Amino acid sequence: MTQANQYSHLTAKERDRLSFPARIIKDKSLIKGEVLDFGCGLGSDVELLIEKGFKVDGYDKHYFPEYPKKKFDTILCFYVLNVLLPEEQTKVLIEISRLLKPSGSAYFAVRRDIRYEGYRTHKIHKKPTYQCNVKLPYKSVFLNDNCEIYEYQHFNQQTSPKNSNCPFCNPEPNQELIAETAITFAIYDKFPVNKGHALIIPKRHCASYFDLNLKEQQACWFMVNEVKKIIEDQFHPDGFNVGVNINGSAGQTIPHVHIHLIPRYINDCEDPTGGVRGVIPSKQNYKY
Repeated sequence: MTQANQYSHLTAKERDRLSFPARIIKDKSLIKGEVLDFGCGLGSDVELLIEKGFKVDGYDKHYFPEYPKKKFDTILCFYVLNVLLPEEQTKVLIEISRLLKPSGSAYFAVRRDIRYEGYRTHKIHKKPTYQCNVKLPYKSVFLNDNCEIYEYQHFNQQTSPKNSNCPFCNPEPNQELIAETAITFAIYDKFPVNKGHALIIPKRHCASYFDLNLKEQQACWFMVNEVKKIIEDQFHPDGFNVGVNINGSAGQTIPHVHIHLIPRYINDCEDPTGGVRGVIPSKQNYKY
């Protein structure tokens, strides 16, 4: 497992004026409703935006560790992803997708002036801090030599002209989104086998799991692990079945890859012996 960048918080700075991304987003009138500054550092933008009449909460794992208990119309995440390792970046995308209201927008500011990636010794704190370049598959609303700002909205709140008949390329906007990353998203199955039955879906239209590239496969299984935690917290299952149907002969009905994560509960069927072997009922029960 990737280790965390334990000194990422040392890049936080005190300011007496709004950060550059905050000024850009404010001037574009993109800050609306209830606002969360995710990874707010020392909280300067939070205080300054409140002074300007905005309703803003701040969250930072190191400086303001009380985790938000509601969803927000606007989420700001400025210069956070650049100081995190890839696994940490993905977790931030998942967290923000879960904290954003279905109709909301999140804005990610990333640096564009990083000349080399990796660890370096912080000039003031003399600790190793990590920095990297980050590119996201979201709409870019601002770009210069130093900074790029992306706008993120839930995948199921957008329409795609491509594969218009695919329910996973154009998921229903009223369908609950469990979580989302740059490459995948997760929703609850429309016809659940059990309470909490989830689908983990790559965004790229692809019929067979084996035709996904390695990065997409890894992203799917990362999401499986994260959604499993969410289901455990919400539904408290006693076990899980995980499966992928590939081609019609294996029962695939929608030609877009999706991984079933099915919670299992004690006594939810007469005899669970054999688990996924039950796809061929006569082979389900066996003895060594």
